[in-house]
Amino acid sequence: MAERAHYEELARQLSAVGAVNRDMGRILPPDCPAGSAAVLTLLGRHGDMRMSKLAELLAVDISVTSRHVAHVAARGWIDRLPDPADKRSRILRLTPTGLDQLAELSRRTTHLLTERLSDWTDDEVGQLIRLMGRLRDSFGDCRSTPVRLPAPAAEPPMAGQPCARTP
Repeated sequence: MAERAHYEELARQLSAVGAVNRDMGRILPPDCPAGSAAVLTLLGRHGDMRMSKLAELLAVDISVTSRHVAHVAARGWIDRLPDPADKRSRILRLTPTGLDQLAELSRRTTHLLTERLSDWTDDEVGQLIRLMGRLRDSFGDCRSTPVRLPAPAAEPPMAGQPCARTP
């Protein structure tokens, strides 16, 4: 097990990754905000799916997912098809235009990473990929299980104050 100081530094570094994410968000096309890009990316990675599955993968409420889906559907990037198994539900599918948009997002992301990590070796990039994957695996599916922090330790009573007793 690593030293506590390493975990503290890791927490600081992970917090700083937010700046990297914001920088990556700046390269998105104006008509494709981060939520829309996430929808396209997940449909590209996982294929056709119901909105409920997409909400689960996005780790957001179905109402938020619905807004993202409406945005990408309005641009013709996805189709909302009837689900043969449940006529009340819809299956989301990338359109050819959506595939083109996804390819553009990938091109922009790859270009930025290539530019910013130009002084990294292939081995270093590979090591980062492996370690980030391992970190993500260590947390498991944190979308479905909220983190429960331990209750703070009770402070001892101050001098001269009575102790509270519990039955």
